Amino acid sequence: MPEAARAWPRVVLVTSRHRLARAAGGAGEAWPELLAAQIQGAVAGGVDLVQVREPDLDAGPLSRFLRAVFAEVAGSRARLVVNDRLDVALAVGAAGVHLPERSFRLDDVRRLVGADRAWLTGRSVHSPAAARQTVGASYLMAGTVRASESKPPGGTLLGWKGLRSVIAAAAGTPVVAIGGLTAAEVPRVVECGAAGMAAIGWFIPNRGQDVREFVQERVEAAQIAFDRTGRVT
Repeated sequence: MPEAARAWPRVVLVTSRHRLARAAGGAGEAWPELLAAQIQGAVAGGVDLVQVREPDLDAGPLSRFLRAVFAEVAGSRARLVVNDRLDVALAVGAAGVHLPERSFRLDDVRRLVGADRAWLTGRSVHSPAAARQTVGASYLMAGTVRASESKPPGGTLLGWKGLRSVIAAAAGTPVVAIGGLTAAEVPRVVECGAAGMAAIGWFIPNRGQDVREFVQERVEAAQIAFDRTGRVT
């Protein structure tokens, strides 16, 4: 469960098995081992959430992978949300679902999940207007803040000013910033009023580095950076 003494969620890993496999120099079929090691390292480092974002992976392989992770990585079930695939999240007993900006309505999710079930529902937003229209989410993920491999320079970026506007529009719902962020940006993230940061690339090691150890160290570094800001709820 989130710690009452601090903002939540502070550190969020968003997965990309293709980028992870390319960086590690592994064959495409090696992704289950690499992704499991990434999640294991994140949980060991104290990650708040892992968003499994693999939109091109069919429900069967995704479900088998998630069940294997839950069996092998202690504590992962309570920290893992599935991107967009509400059916898979419910089938495997994940902690919740993370919805793209244009996906299920939150009312539909609550109806399918059931009001009595402990459940996390996150939503990606890219503007203050979208944040205002999203009522009842567990948290919002706002981006893209800075240029990244996913959103290179020249594209539409939210920027720090836009992030502040989204946070104001969210009216108290925790907002997690994403897009080109590392532990070095944590003070700026907190200054803007965000609860936390999410990243894809910052949690992907270079070839030859141990995936589990690398990710654990990165998560720990991000948590320490938040601790140093003195940010509490």
